[in-house]
Amino acid sequence: MSASTIDSKIFRQWLADGEELAVLDIRHRAAVGYASPLFATNLPADHVEAEIDRFIPRKSVRTVLADDGSCVAEQLVERLSGHGRSQLFALAGGIPEWTKGGLEGLPTFDTPGVDFSLAIRDAKGTPVITVDELVALKGQGADVIVLDSRTVAEFDKDHVPGAISVPGAELVLRFADLVPSPDTRVIVSCAGLPRAIIGAQTLIDAGVPNKVAYLHDGTKAWREAGLAPEIGRTAAYGPASEDAKRFAGEHIARLTEGDSFPRIDAATAAAWAKDDKRTTYLLDVRTPEEFAEAHIPGSIASEGGQLLGVAYRTIAVRGARVVLIDDLLGVRAAILLHDFQSASLDAA
Repeated sequence: MSASTIDSKIFRQWLADGEELAVLDIRHRAAVGYASPLFATNLPADHVEAEIDRFIPRKSVRTVLADDGSCVAEQLVERLSGHGRSQLFALAGGIPEWTKGGLEGLPTFDTPGVDFSLAIRDAKGTPVITVDELVALKGQGADVIVLDSRTVAEFDKDHVPGAISVPGAELVLRFADLVPSPDTRVIVSCAGLPRAIIGAQTLIDAGVPNKVAYLHDGTKAWREAGLAPEIGRTAAYGPASEDAKRFAGEHIARLTEGDSFPRIDAATAAAWAKDDKRTTYLLDVRTPEEFAEAHIPGSIASEGGQLLGVAYRTIAVRGARVVLIDDLLGVRAAILLHDFQSASLDAA
């Protein structure tokens, strides 16, 4: 092996040593799907040179590239090492070598969202509904609404018919506009389990008056039942009304009681971002539209509802400091602080 290549033994040690570490799975997105065996950030090889600075802002962070065994990672390491990234390494043999002994007991870069969400479900007894039960309720004309907590782009690809797109961090803020009656039964759905469980439990913890449950296995279960999903942006959240903001402000207080996260000002955030000894992510958890209209320089658009169940999509540096940026009401950030505290992650 070359000096810029590490084997699986060294990689295991790095995953366990508590120091900052970045891992990029550079295979094609179609091969990776929702998450690689590492639960690492997927940045396809042909995007790495253009986008690595966005995912790994500090050039001195130890960074491991994992490919499909084709040695593309080694070639990228050679090219990028001349651009100030002296701590860049290729994983020998890539993902095939990493998984050749099976996945049982294999360490991961991030906590799999399914594992965490199931722990929430088991600890709090999050109510659940099956596809068959949902179909029966709809057939009976029951007062029921389905809120899809994935990104709008994922919703557009396919969703449970009649569902409304409401990314997870927006659930409390938009709730009163979308669910005006306390008698409406609310079902939270996603592609499978993580974001649906987290979204449903967040609404319950916020004390909404409605009966709330998550849809078991979401759109995956819908398709497996032989039912046709709906495609396109058929229904999505709109601007929050003043009544919705008041409702959210009142209910979000329940989530922030007793949280242990410090609040910082803009000057502190800016100083942390310039710290050359530790990585800091300034994550704007508002909607992409709000971010496009105006945002703090150096911040990254990162829809809040995706940060826990699929954190690896955004946070490529393990051990980094995370700063959440929201509007003055702060509902989205408060939801995430509540969820991060449950996950014992280091955020601010």
